[in-house]
Parts: sequence; C-alpha cells; structure tokens
Amino acid sequence: MSVLVVGLSHKSAPLATLERAVMTGDALGKLSRDVFHADSVAGSFVISTCNRAEIYADVDKFHGAVSAICELLARHAGIPSGQLTPHLYVHYEDRAVQHLLAVACGLDSMVVGESQILGQVRQSLNIAREQGTLDRALSDLGAVALRAGKRVHAETGIDRSGASLAGVGLSLAAGRLRGVPGPAAVSGALTAGSGGAAASGAPAPAPGPGCLAGLSVLVVGAGAMSSIAVAAAARMSAASIVVANRGHARAQRLAATVSATSADLSRLPAKIAAADLVVSCTGAPGAVITAECVQEALGARAAGRPLVLLDLAVPRDVEADAGRLPGVSLIGLDELREAVPAGMPGAGHDEHVAAAWRIVAEEFAAQLSADRAARVAPTVVALRAKAAGVVEAELTRLAGRLGGLDARSHREIAQSMHRVADKLLHAPTVRVKELAGSPGADSYELALRVLFDLDPDAVQAVVRADQGLLSAPGDEEGR
Repeated sequence: MSVLVVGLSHKSAPLATLERAVMTGDALGKLSRDVFHADSVAGSFVISTCNRAEIYADVDKFHGAVSAICELLARHAGIPSGQLTPHLYVHYEDRAVQHLLAVACGLDSMVVGESQILGQVRQSLNIAREQGTLDRALSDLGAVALRAGKRVHAETGIDRSGASLAGVGLSLAAGRLRGVPGPAAVSGALTAGSGGAAASGAPAPAPGPGCLAGLSVLVVGAGAMSSIAVAAAARMSAASIVVANRGHARAQRLAATVSATSADLSRLPAKIAAADLVVSCTGAPGAVITAECVQEALGARAAGRPLVLLDLAVPRDVEADAGRLPGVSLIGLDELREAVPAGMPGAGHDEHVAAAWRIVAEEFAAQLSADRAARVAPTVVALRAKAAGVVEAELTRLAGRLGGLDARSHREIAQSMHRVADKLLHAPTVRVKELAGSPGADSYELALRVLFDLDPDAVQAVVRADQGLLSAPGDEEGR
C-alpha cells in the first residue's frame, strides 16, 4: 500500500472554489467514510480548514484511487469535476509523506509557521480513528507528522512572534483604521507577540503590539480561530473586546480568557454599532453578518466613524454588499492572501524556517528508513522462525538417539545450537535491514527468501499476524 494525497489549498484555488470544498461536521464525516469505502483504499483521513481541503488515503492502485477520490471530492463539494480538477494537486508515496510533514509544521500555511494547523491535523486523525477509517500505515504517518510539528515549534523560533492568520488580519485591519498602508500593517503582525503595549490614549501607534490601543473589537464566533483572534486582540492592546456567539455559554468561556465581555447574536447590530473592528470567524454555512445588519448598526453610530469588517471564515461570514456601505471597509481572505507574502517570516531565507525544513527532512528520513525496514521484517521473522524449527527438530532427533540424556546436558546442547543459528543469521538479517533503504532493496529481500528457501505463505502469515496485532486503536502521539 502507498500514501496518496489529493487536495486543494489557498495556493492552488481561488477562495470561491476553496470555500465550497471545505467541509465540517456531518459533511466531513460523510466524505471520510465514502473515501474509505472506495475501491483500492485501505485507510483515509481528511484535513479540512479555512485554507485547505485534503484527502489522505492508503491505496494499492494509483490511477484508480485518484479518479475515485477526485470524483468524491467534486460530488461532496457540489463542483463539476471539470471546474475542480484544475485546482487540485496530487502527491504520492514519498512526496505525500513530505507534504503532510510540511503541513503539520505550518510550512505550507498562508502564514508560515502558524501553530493552529497542528491541532487541526491532530483533530482530523482523531476523527478518522473514531470512524474506523484510519489504518495502521496512516496512523503511524500521522504520529510522525505530529511529532515533527511539535519539534518545529519547540526547537525553532518559527512562531516566536505569535504570528497567525488572525493576527495578520487584525494588524491589517488596525492599519486601515489608522491610515497605515497594507504592507506596513502586515509587517507589524510579526512583532505582535513579542511584548510591549501602547497605553490607551497615546498617539496612534504603528501596527504591532499596541496597534489596537483605543479601539473596540467585536469577535463573532467562539471556535478555534475566534480564540486565536481574541488572544491576538488582547496582545495588541484592544481597548475592549466583546465575543458574540450563537451559544452564549461558549462566548462567556472564551471572553473570560482575556477578561472580555460576551453577547449572543440577537444583539449583533448593537454590538457592531459599538465596535471599531468586527472579526467574524464562525463555521456557519451562510452569511452571519448581512448588509442589512450592518446598515442597522450604522444608523446607531456617529457620522463618519469608520468600521472595518474582518472576515476570516470559509465559507464567508460577511455579505459582500456590507463592505460597500459608506464608511465600511471589508477585509476577506482574498485580500489577506495578497498581503501576507510581503511581510511573513521565511519569505526569503529565514533561519527559523530553514531549521524547520531541516527537522522535516530528518523526520522524513527516519520514517523512510523505518518503513523500508518494516517491509523486510516479515522475511526476517520467517527466516528466524524456520531456523528455530530446524533446531527444535534436530534436538528432538538427538534426544531420540541418545535416550538417557539428562536435562542439564539437553539444555546446554539446545542453547549451543540456538546460539549457532543466531550467529549464522545475524549478519544477513542485519545487512538486509540496512540495505532496505537503498536502491534495489526488494532484490535483497528476494535473495534472502531464495537462498534460505523460505515459504512465501510463511512470510505472508507473519504479515497478517502483525497487522492483526497492531490494528487496535491507540494514541497517535504515544508511539
């Protein structure tokens, strides 16, 4: 079996296409199960975030699996295959493994080095495990990806500034409210987590740690992205933060983390009227902030007071017409996508990004070596089992011939024969494991089978026993 990735992301598709492909809840579970039951697929999991929708599968046929998965993704997204296919990318075997490691480490994110994706990968693996679609190969690969992500954030300074998509969006929005141009505003997000905050009432600061000083922020939603936005707004010294959510209890819990206040969505127009900046990042399938809602809010605001709407949701939360109202500015993911490259870490040869890529390379090499060694392991086990059988047969024959051999002598003879067999097999078995990662590895394993006349059924019996033993679910980070 081999790992296959089929997906689309902010790098390959326009937002209008991506927001139709991204799935949550029951729709995501249905796609996962349908992929798992497709021909040639032994295991699967789906990563679906605001920036990507990717299907990972353990397959035994490349072309058939690609066709089936592309068709399923198009059907679930409601996009004709002819329109979706040009935006899809496909990675297979080693390239698929490298891609997952890069994704988990935040190296393929819109904001390079952001850490939210690591939790999203963990969640995707857990969902697949709960649904029974995660086989051992993908579970092990997922464990490697999570370990690589943890190492990157622990051993490098790639996220030292606390940079995130929400943080960059807040900085860009603050710049718009302050009259700071986009590139300068985005560059300020890189220092948003490094400390220092402007005092309320001080002269308007450049985007950075205190760029929201004196401004009121409303965050709509109480999920993972909202949590990041609330934390970033607090770091940027927002004068006040209000969290509004359909479930008021969740809004209260999130607000309590930064001493903010909470509200339910029934009071949304009034809360928008009181805010300078509105950040929306819910998981709703349709618009949460309509043009009508914003128009009502404008009626309760001082004339000429600017309002910025920051939409971080996929699908979009804010109606496009809301951004065309007088005094209202709308920032969406399309604009963030254009603004990010100019100021994000690693745009050139950032040392922390380079260090992260070295960790990816190390983990990939270790995984490759372990995978190839595992492929020859059944042959090695079958060889040692055959040798043990030969020794036991000879011991039985010897006991029959010598008759009155005492137990101590029999034990000494048995130990000697086993040691001889182990020593004779040690060099070829160790060598074939070492050669497993080299070109022509299959031929070395085949030579071992031929030279020692191993029964193919015995080797396959080891494979089946190993799969059965290791099929029980477990903690992907504990292995």
